[in-house]
Amino acid sequence: MVNKKYKGIKNFGFLILVLLIVTFSIFPFIQMLSTSLKFSWDWGNPSLIPTQVNTSAYSEILGISEQEAVELPASVKKLLDETPNLTKEQRASIVAKYSDTSDVFPFFEYFFNSLKFSLSASLCSLIIAIFGAYSIARMKYRGQKLIQRGVLFVYMVGGILLLIPLYKISTTLGLTSNESGTTFSLIIIYIVQTLPVCLYMLGNSFRSIPFSIEEAAFIEGYSRFQTIVRIIIPLSFSAIATVWVYSFMIAWNEYLFASVFLKSYTNMYTLPIALKALFVSKNAIWDRVSAASLLTAVPVVILFMLIQNFLSGNKTEGGVKE
Repeated sequence: MVNKKYKGIKNFGFLILVLLIVTFSIFPFIQMLSTSLKFSWDWGNPSLIPTQVNTSAYSEILGISEQEAVELPASVKKLLDETPNLTKEQRASIVAKYSDTSDVFPFFEYFFNSLKFSLSASLCSLIIAIFGAYSIARMKYRGQKLIQRGVLFVYMVGGILLLIPLYKISTTLGLTSNESGTTFSLIIIYIVQTLPVCLYMLGNSFRSIPFSIEEAAFIEGYSRFQTIVRIIIPLSFSAIATVWVYSFMIAWNEYLFASVFLKSYTNMYTLPIALKALFVSKNAIWDRVSAASLLTAVPVVILFMLIQNFLSGNKTEGGVKE
């Protein structure tokens, strides 16, 4: 009876802990959603439920409707009042500069830029990781342990330490002088960032596959490449999907390297950089910033929801009779 009561208390405590962790994790998203749906006069309302729902921020961000006029900052108004010698043309130019709402946040342009970098880097990293992890897990050659440990050592080095050397190398090679070279540099950097963990995760997954399954494939006349494509990849699909999502998320949310390499190419901005630019611009209104932030997170959430049914263990049961 005591043990049963203790078990009930333990389960209840565990449930409370899980609820607290989940609440702590999703609260920022709830706050963003709440702010994005509020009118400016309702931002001071501490309640997460808007007094009146406002969807204009999403319409503006997605380009469904025209943006509302931006109110002139107080400093600009003061400048106009204290400078009477300005001509009518100069005043009109200043007002137009701070009132223009064109391209407040061209979401789809930044979305496709992020998609281009993320898909290219994640697919390249995945392909390299599959064959690299297989060689580490199954093959024996000189320097194998050194390569395996060296790859993980690269992952331990912080990105901020590699930023200046990598940028210097790209500049010396002339890659940052044009958009295609800058794109190539960033994709290579994203591959280097994600490849170590991809190799480690896939290597452990490949080791869990009985080698007797591969031996049976070799007896049937399969080459090493055919074995990887027809046996290893299908049996490790869940691990491969997980690795791809991981690589995609790293590239999708990356800010440090993109902010340096893309500084001169505003038309190539990814969503994280565009959010920073929006936050410090004259269009930095809380509902727009919150709506843009929420829309940036949606693609990754949808991607994870689409593939979560495939994230299960390796399908090796019954492959061979031991």
